[in-house]
Amino acid sequence: MTVLGSALDTAGAEYAERRAAMLEKLGEVAAEHAKAVAGGGEKYVDRHRKRGKLLARERVELLLDPDTPFLELSPLAGWGSDYAVGASLVTGIGVIEGVECLITANDPTVRGGASNPWTLKKALRANEIAFANRLPVVSLVESGGADLPSQKEIFIPGGALFKDLTRLSAAGIPTVAVVFGNSTAGGAYVPGMSDHVIMVKERAKVFLGGPPLVKMATGEESDDESLGGAEMHARTSGLADYFAVDELDALRQARRVVARLNWPKAHGDPGPAAPPEYDAEELLGIVPGDLKAPFDPREVIARIVDGSDFDEFKPLYGASLATGWAELHGYPVGILANAQGVLFSAESQKAAQFIQLANQRDVPLLFLHNTTGYMVGKEYEQGGIIKHGAMMINAVSNSRVPHLSVLMGASYGAGHYGMCGRAYDPRFLFAWPSAKSAVMGPQQLAGVLSIVARASAAAKGQPYDDEADAGLRAMVEQQIESESLPMFLSGRLYDDGVIDPRDTRTVLGLCLSALHTAPVEGARGGFGVFRM
Repeated sequence: MTVLGSALDTAGAEYAERRAAMLEKLGEVAAEHAKAVAGGGEKYVDRHRKRGKLLARERVELLLDPDTPFLELSPLAGWGSDYAVGASLVTGIGVIEGVECLITANDPTVRGGASNPWTLKKALRANEIAFANRLPVVSLVESGGADLPSQKEIFIPGGALFKDLTRLSAAGIPTVAVVFGNSTAGGAYVPGMSDHVIMVKERAKVFLGGPPLVKMATGEESDDESLGGAEMHARTSGLADYFAVDELDALRQARRVVARLNWPKAHGDPGPAAPPEYDAEELLGIVPGDLKAPFDPREVIARIVDGSDFDEFKPLYGASLATGWAELHGYPVGILANAQGVLFSAESQKAAQFIQLANQRDVPLLFLHNTTGYMVGKEYEQGGIIKHGAMMINAVSNSRVPHLSVLMGASYGAGHYGMCGRAYDPRFLFAWPSAKSAVMGPQQLAGVLSIVARASAAAKGQPYDDEADAGLRAMVEQQIESESLPMFLSGRLYDDGVIDPRDTRTVLGLCLSALHTAPVEGARGGFGVFRM
């Protein structure tokens, strides 16, 4: 075995400072997540309960197998926008009757569960995850449809939700809808396009147009139950496959539907996995507050992989990128982890070769980000940094094994792309509270703008206002800093969640288990032209 050693001084002042900074950031994330859990607030939660209804997360908990984890996705969706944190929707991966499923649950305490633009983005991301990993989809439905004031941002792109349901079904991936309340207008197509539909007695209301709209359109008098109630759909229209007497019965029936799916994993469960040699608690004190200061990613690897056992590939070449083989919760992984931040030509070529090897061996790849990007300067341009960086990005783009990404520190510039950022379709991407991602660091970006403005003034023969320049730089630095923080990015669905570093091994293990529901097959060639 090649067990990693550790030079982390957990008794030192530097470790204590880094740990304290990380805990402070975790507190800020927890406060925002609490807002999502609180839904529409005490008034609307109380009103919902008085109607004898369960909350969205309670429905999810009762649906899942006892004592199994739920990997919530995109919990901060909508953060920093005009809409509630969480976007009135809960999404995540959990185990139902031994089957890993993608679960969505409308939160009716937030504007009746109505969908806003961030709800749509969150739902589409959940469907994308289900499709890529061949996870059955269970939708816990109670929504009044589109949030009408924002319909211009929802109506046209929102049709993709129904398209996704049909494509999932066409791909043989089961879809189940459990209707607890309203599922009206366009929302009626969620049960309408699902493979299996369960409706709750005297609660479910599924119709294209409610009684007022029917009255206006046709002059016909009707009521909710005869127009779209659960019993009508179970006895008359046939839309409901199962009729539940209450919410608990609906969840019981949903579990039985999943139990009968005959949905085996493409890969068997892995064997027992040895825990890391080092305490996950120590992950809190590794990343410095100032991301310009380097840290050794092997200290992270040693605390997340099985037995802290890591076989490093090309350890003496391209030392700013650590690459190697390990197992995580029994699953094989290839790991690419930024060491000193900057990616040079050697690191880029090393990464491209390593990615090709992982594809030959059908091994998923894990990218641990802490990069300021590819190296710039005359020497490096002449040395071919563009074509070598392009080689790495080419390899990432055309790799077919599943990719996982964790942003630990900086993830700037094209280095974010080469390390499989969001645009490169990682199966899952998470961020630590310490992470930052942007086109470049705030100081560098502000400095570039200042240099360009100064050169422009000189070319025009105009004097340059240094005082105004200082003010502009400060404003730009503040803007870029705020826009590069993980909560800002997570609110825009650029990651799948901001996670506690101590949970990294568990989160990655859940992701690896989920993605092995689908076949894991690498590319055999087909990487395009590598510019040598």
